[in-house]
Formats: sequence, structure tokens, C-alpha cells
Amino acid sequence: MTEENKSGWLGRIRAGLTRSSSRLAQGIGDLFTKRKLDDSALEELEELLIAADLGVATATKVTTRLAKTRFDQEISADEIKEALAEEIAAILAPVAKELRPDPAHRPHVVLVVGVNGSGKTTTIGKLAKYYTEQGLKVRLAAGDTFRAAAVEQLKIWGERTGCPVVARDQGADAAGLAFDALEAAQAADDDLLLIDTAGRLQNKADLMAELQKLVRVIRKKDGSAPHDVLLVLDATVGQNAHAQVEIFKEMTAVSGLVLTKLDGTARGGVLVALAERFGLPVHAIGVGEAADDLRPFEAKAFARGLVGLD
Repeated sequence: MTEENKSGWLGRIRAGLTRSSSRLAQGIGDLFTKRKLDDSALEELEELLIAADLGVATATKVTTRLAKTRFDQEISADEIKEALAEEIAAILAPVAKELRPDPAHRPHVVLVVGVNGSGKTTTIGKLAKYYTEQGLKVRLAAGDTFRAAAVEQLKIWGERTGCPVVARDQGADAAGLAFDALEAAQAADDDLLLIDTAGRLQNKADLMAELQKLVRVIRKKDGSAPHDVLLVLDATVGQNAHAQVEIFKEMTAVSGLVLTKLDGTARGGVLVALAERFGLPVHAIGVGEAADDLRPFEAKAFARGLVGLD
């Protein structure tokens, strides 16, 4: 990424996290105006962090560290934000891992899962754009055969990005479609195959059976596939994201997360709580509707954006 692109993206992260950061920054500003970091201030700070969806474990860790270094000293709101950003970045750094297709697998097969409405299909389109711009040959598979809109949406992304799309009629067998897509990707020597899936959580047993069948069938063609299972989460659901991670981990071997719609919520802190609890790689975040608004996740930029620092 060029310096100009990078500074533009960091600006978009800051802008995208405005709702989350303004709530947190205002709370910190109200709390720490010429005030000592005493027990009651720490308790109020902990409550503020929990309310900002950072989770109990993260809130406790942050306040404990501050208590060790600055207890009973006067501390400004900006100093709190800096310390907070540092602590959040330390929690996030181990999970900030870009998804890198492995050239040993041609194609590198990525199964994209998540509930309907989380942004799966759009995420696949944006990932396709990102990787084609890096010179990779990408193929898309419209495996959410229950929703005609998802298939049409993926076809549009295919046209936009110049990626071939394997699609079938509504209601077609998703596993058979995925098998055909993998066969085509192998024949064309593609680098990356992104497979969309259904996300009907109200039929959890059916969905689990479908996902497991899909994995079973593509393994007949490539015993090591899928090489990644990406769970797409809508950040606006806040703490409900925890339950979604647990459910999809039970259904399939989730290997990493993508968080979308961070620009539409004040609950951006949930990403920190998810990192603390599950330790799953966070491959990318989305902070807008534009095709370039999904990028690899950067811990420090996110942490500073979340607390309202440049």
C-alpha cells in the first residue's frame, strides 16, 4: 500500500469509528477533568469500557494496568486515551493477520460463512477486488443458493472485478456447486476460490448439515480444502457477535474473522472483546460501503481510532 493510500485508509478507519470513539472519548473526557486516578475513577472507567462493548476481561485488564502505573496521580483524558490505545493495540496485535493465499494450494479455497445480513456476499466481492488488484486469479462460487439476491449480487461483483462466477438456479445443491467451482478453479489454475454460503440461523441443524456436506464434498476434490473458513460478523450486533462465533465454530472450523459495518455502530469495541475471548485471527474490517472500504486489519490504527486519537 502506498503512503497516500495508507493515510487515506487510516483516515477512513478514524471516520468509520466515529460513533464508537465519540461515545468513549466523551465518557473519558467527562470522567477525567483534573481528577486523580483513585478507586472510584477506576471503577467508573471500567464501567465505561464495558458499556463500550470492550468486554469485562478487557476492561479489567486495562484498569488494572493503569492502577499499577498511575494510581492516585492526576491524569488527563488524553493520557487515559493514549494508555487505553496502547493496551487495546497490545490485545489486538496477535490477532491482526492478513489473509494470504498459499501458493502451495492452487486454488486456495476460502469458505465464507455468517448469518444472512452480515455482509458475506459484499465481503466476498470486496476481497475479490483486493486480491485481483494484487495480480491473483480469483474465482467466486455463489453457494448461497437459497437467496436469488445473493446469487445476483455475486454476479455483479464478478462483472465489476473481472472474476468468473460459478452459479446455479435458486435452490440448487450448494455442495455440488462448490465441487464444480473447485473443479473449474483447478482447471483454470486459479489462485483463490471464494465460496459464498447460506446463513439461515433459524434452521441451525439444517445449516450445520449443509455446511458439513459442502466441506465433505469439496474434500473429494482436494483433501486439504477449505484452507480457510472466514466468519463475517456485522459489528452493529454488538455482544451478539460472541454467540455467532460460538455457533459457527460448532458448525465448522472457523479460522478467522471479518468485521463489517463498523461505520454504522457505536459498538466497535466488540472487536476487542472478541479478540480477547476467542483469539481468532481478524483478517479484515469494513468501514463503509465502497469497494475499497474493506482492508486488512491493523491493530494500532484501529485502537487509536476507537479511542478517538489521530
